[in-house]
Amino acid sequence: MKRVWIAALLAGSAMASAQAAQENGYSRTEGGVVVTPTGGAAAKVEVTVHGDGIFHVIATPKGVDTGTLAPSLMAPNPPAAGAFEVSSANGHVLVKAKRATADIELATGRVRFTDAKGRELLAESGQAAFKPVTVEGKPFVAVSQQFNRGTDEGLYGLGQHQNAQMNYNGEDVELAQHNMDIAVPFVVSTRSYGLLWDNASISRFGNPKPYTLVGEGLKVTSGGKPGWKAEYFLDGKPAVTRQEATINYQYIKDQKNWPEAAKAQTVAATGGQNTAGNAVQKQTVVWTGDVQPEVTGTHKFQLYGSSYYKVYAGGKLVLDRWRQNWNPWYANFDLPMVKGKPVQIRIEWEPNAGYMALLHNDPLPAPDRHSVWFTSEVGQAKNYWFVPADNLDGVIAGYRQLTGKAEMMPKWVYGFWQSRQRYDTAAEVTGVVDKYRSLNIPLDNIVLDWRYWRDDDWGSHKFDPTRFADPKAMIDKVHDQHANFMISVWPKFYPTTDTYKELNAAGAVYQGNLRQGNRDWVGPGYANTFYDPYSAEGRRIFWRQVQERLGVLGTDAWWADASEPDMHSNLSIEERIDTMGPTAIGPAEQYFNSYPLMNARAFFEGWRSFKPDVRPFLLTRSGFGGLQRYGAAIWSGDVATRWYDLRAQISAGVNASMSGIPNWTHDIGGFAVEPRFETKNPKPEDLAEWRELNLRWFQFGAFSPLFRSHGEFPYREIYEISPEGSPMRASMVWYDQLRYRLMPYIYTLGADTYMKDGSIMRGMAMDFPSDAKARTIDDQYLFGDAFLVAPVTAYKARSRTVYFPGTGTWYDFATAKTYRGGTVAGIAAPAERMPLFVKAGAIVPMGPVTQYVDQQRDAPLTITVYTGANGQFSLYEDDGRSEQYKSGAFSRIPLTYDDKAGTLTIGAREGKGWAGMPAARSFRVKWVSAGKSVTDDNGFDTEVRYDGGALVVKRGG
Repeated sequence: MKRVWIAALLAGSAMASAQAAQENGYSRTEGGVVVTPTGGAAAKVEVTVHGDGIFHVIATPKGVDTGTLAPSLMAPNPPAAGAFEVSSANGHVLVKAKRATADIELATGRVRFTDAKGRELLAESGQAAFKPVTVEGKPFVAVSQQFNRGTDEGLYGLGQHQNAQMNYNGEDVELAQHNMDIAVPFVVSTRSYGLLWDNASISRFGNPKPYTLVGEGLKVTSGGKPGWKAEYFLDGKPAVTRQEATINYQYIKDQKNWPEAAKAQTVAATGGQNTAGNAVQKQTVVWTGDVQPEVTGTHKFQLYGSSYYKVYAGGKLVLDRWRQNWNPWYANFDLPMVKGKPVQIRIEWEPNAGYMALLHNDPLPAPDRHSVWFTSEVGQAKNYWFVPADNLDGVIAGYRQLTGKAEMMPKWVYGFWQSRQRYDTAAEVTGVVDKYRSLNIPLDNIVLDWRYWRDDDWGSHKFDPTRFADPKAMIDKVHDQHANFMISVWPKFYPTTDTYKELNAAGAVYQGNLRQGNRDWVGPGYANTFYDPYSAEGRRIFWRQVQERLGVLGTDAWWADASEPDMHSNLSIEERIDTMGPTAIGPAEQYFNSYPLMNARAFFEGWRSFKPDVRPFLLTRSGFGGLQRYGAAIWSGDVATRWYDLRAQISAGVNASMSGIPNWTHDIGGFAVEPRFETKNPKPEDLAEWRELNLRWFQFGAFSPLFRSHGEFPYREIYEISPEGSPMRASMVWYDQLRYRLMPYIYTLGADTYMKDGSIMRGMAMDFPSDAKARTIDDQYLFGDAFLVAPVTAYKARSRTVYFPGTGTWYDFATAKTYRGGTVAGIAAPAERMPLFVKAGAIVPMGPVTQYVDQQRDAPLTITVYTGANGQFSLYEDDGRSEQYKSGAFSRIPLTYDDKAGTLTIGAREGKGWAGMPAARSFRVKWVSAGKSVTDDNGFDTEVRYDGGALVVKRGG
């Protein structure tokens, strides 16, 4: 009886506690709390705990019923809640987990997060902004939330963008998938937290206000008249002069704005994606105008353009760019301006049937400019995840705990790839592999780009039999040469194909592009559309078609091009949305950015069922949060062959990696070739620049996560682009060989992306978060934690300035000269070498030069130790292809260096071993100290036999 009374008392106490909490504005749930604010914009704020301190915040708007929240595509299986405590005081409820505490203000629902020591990491700055919108007849909201107003933290991630911006504090970034631009709404901070904004619609980081055409917001006059003075020339002769309110040839639909007299003798861009559109006469347009600022401060401009253009502000050149005319993009520039003081802007453009628009945003107050601010066009609620950690590696680990582990790549993926736009015949494909093997130049992958099908058969996944008579024999021959075969597969279909008809019968193809009447750029142009990967049945059918026609031939890997999706280039956003929905799960506006994620899922799940013990691999042109869980890598799209574009790849790759996607690559040399380079008989000075650009890009490529040469003519094969016997050829071969020598180090980095949630390409802020100078440098990065890479991105540069982060010592890889952290030095950079440094304490395992990975599994390994600090490394090995690593079929060999004792400990082999693992091998030890380096690439100081047991090697022994 007493027990019953006690139980009733406790139950009554719990009910009373819950009732009191509810009366105080919150209730406890299984995973956290729900707050019903007395004021503010949110009707309800739910805060839940996941794992040991990841928090999920969902705030639903007042006055708008957006229905049941759709499942997250980025974080579909978040970890369950660990231990947490709930308490309340002084109008706040606190949810305390191991790593962090969420503090919710009961009156407003405002949330702030502190770490385990009580330090504020992230705090909502004011209320969320909700604006009702209707999409396909259903109620949604546009949503915006600012955090950390006035912050000085370093901010990274957000996917991949092309404006050479490393630290996004103070910058505006549009998150909308596009060729070259990858939207991942995840930001990481030097305060050691991450914020995943869980919204798949078009979003913005920074200023929530969209940029508008200059002339619509910012006023412009010329000659005392409103608008721009626009002068059109043909072959240098005036054709049309007129006033224009705005500069707006941004999309295909805007080409109607061209004056008739200026386009009569040229081929205008009238709708063909990838159409050359070369002008019959040289066409030039010059705009001049005085922009009239109404606000003092730094004004932000975006020039959306293609072909050749220059922008002058106040007589100073601020932009000088070229882009292929079918693939325009934004170039940013900032102008400090004073209210009431006009600044003259002059734009000179050679259109060549290209695109252009000039856009602008007013200055923000400094505290708003320097904040964490997300805005989305379509949503059901404010929805985000807070990921705390002790360091930035921990943040990435938490993000992958939330969105999925980074699947391990096959080992060959980290070797050298050769590709071209494009190989026309089977003989060309096999001939390239044969040539590399005959020249003893290492190669692991050959890639067959698009149009291997008959021109009228896109999406059939069938080879053109006149050019590829026996595809299986072609692939078998590649395999016989110990290379891998990768093929381009688009999500695109012509309605005449049997594959389209099957998908269409299942309701799994979009109709918008067909309805708009858009035709592609092949031959006469064909009607086309894309399949719907949001449909589970669509994904299943799509993969089965690919498997039955390409997979069974022995294809090793897949190249998912145009996965934004890019159905028809240069459409407006509204037109793009019309082409890509409605999806099987909701409106295209709601899911605008997530197509590449769902398309990758089709390949991953399909391969898993097809070859369950072979690691899948997909290279996709676009990505989204969680992509890493689908065995996918990304590349930077159809970038141009310009020095600026090379430089822009550095921050693009670093931030892609810091978005949680560790495997990233780029087209070495740039995809689309500037006209002066693409001729078969270039001028000598242009040929010299073309070769140097490719050489410098190749050097950078050797220290990118994936090492891959691709692009339009001229051909990019090492033996095509570099003359036999030239210093260029020798340098390219040396870097290719160096990549293979470093394979033990590189493959360990690759394995650690899965085993330890690591990153290969690392922003300097990851290892040196408190080094303020390191945060903003946009042309250096870390390759693993041992190498500091400083690519050369200027023509004829034979030196460059390098900043050495931290407080330790850095070795020049070539000379062993040392530099102290926190200093800047001018470094020699002959054309054949890129500045490369290794930190003191690094242990870098290296193997011999091989022609493909694992050619000599039992070859001696050279353990290079950079003295001057303690260090450690855990050498990872496995069979390189199977999924057995997930069952423990791998080995680790711990390497530890004690600098004071001068000893390297090669620890006992860990793990249960793997098929083909050498039982014993030679380990050679190479000691590097200040000014003392072994110049012979294969040199070493001592050699020991390792059979899996621990060894200690004394320096000098």
